Amino acid sequence: MKKLKVGIIGVGRRGRMPINHLPNDLAELVMIAESDPATKADFEAEFPHVRTTTDWKEVVQDSEVEAIFVMVRDYLHEEFALAALEAGKDVYLEKPMAITIEGCDRLLETAWRTGRKLYVGHNMRFMTFVNKMRELVLSGIIGNIQTVWVRHFVNYGSCYFRHWCAEQQNCTGLLLQKGAHDIDIIHYITGSYTKRVSAMGRLSVYNRTADRLAEDELPDRNISFTPECWPPLEVTKLSSKLDIEDHNMVMMQLENGIQAVYMHCMYAPDSERNYTFIGDRGRIENVGDYREDAQIHVWTQRGSRQKPDIVYNLQGAGGGHGGSDPKIVRNFVKYCLGLEKPLTDPVAARNAVAVGVLGHKSARNGSIPFDIPPPPECKGIF
Repeated sequence: MKKLKVGIIGVGRRGRMPINHLPNDLAELVMIAESDPATKADFEAEFPHVRTTTDWKEVVQDSEVEAIFVMVRDYLHEEFALAALEAGKDVYLEKPMAITIEGCDRLLETAWRTGRKLYVGHNMRFMTFVNKMRELVLSGIIGNIQTVWVRHFVNYGSCYFRHWCAEQQNCTGLLLQKGAHDIDIIHYITGSYTKRVSAMGRLSVYNRTADRLAEDELPDRNISFTPECWPPLEVTKLSSKLDIEDHNMVMMQLENGIQAVYMHCMYAPDSERNYTFIGDRGRIENVGDYREDAQIHVWTQRGSRQKPDIVYNLQGAGGGHGGSDPKIVRNFVKYCLGLEKPLTDPVAARNAVAVGVLGHKSARNGSIPFDIPPPPECKGIF
């Protein structure tokens, strides 16, 4: 069978994901673009047979490349993906889809007009704990879902305050950069999109740190993942320019009547996503997520929180983000080859961004509610 000819724009950090997990039986990496000289040199030493360039437009225009992974900064997603679609390429676009609702809608309309595949990297749809919770919700074991609570604790959150992401103009806010994942999963498991949001958020901790990067000093994001990066007020070398919130909470009214709340905190001492789904006959909750062997607790009888009626023990998986990274890359490649349907959905990705954008708008304007505008009419083709 003919292999899919793949290009990658951006091979640093998250850009390693498609490199590490590209299925060699189905695809071949033929070209990459990387603007950082050191990262490009490292790639060339490791993969001397792959063509390289510093100009992303050369990958977009290359006649051999059939599909492109766009793995660049959030504020570049729209421009690069639009160019790739216009050039007739299928596109894997790292989340968030764009940093504005209008940008997402332009991407949907362009994919529809060009007939190209647009696939957004919501890898949480491939995580074991997510799919087990979805299976349980769909089984009806806890009745009809009425409300959803999601809490995301992030002990490495200072990394977002060290670089370009620290400014609203580059990312809109962390309800997109981090929250788009969880908002998408709320929609995925409940089977409904959000129609109205109201939110609160504040920059309350990292703005009080004393030591900041000099204007010409490069950030070390890796230090945020070490135990030494604690306590939050003693964190050093944050960006000299930061105006995003370090905690957020958004209330969501879904179209099917379910009400949900998503909260995250970027200065927590621990890291875990905690989902709770409450129905009219019980509730389910995860303990642990993709980072470790997780449990799903189920209550269907009246009792104590310490004694769930059913406990499901889930085994962790290797391969990046609990095994979701290799699965999502393979799904994209097989989708491009016509061998498999996509598990992610660009309309869903757009709606997750819309919740984040209007959630931040609400929080920055006295928590007034905003209605989510509908996506363009071309949504039916995805």
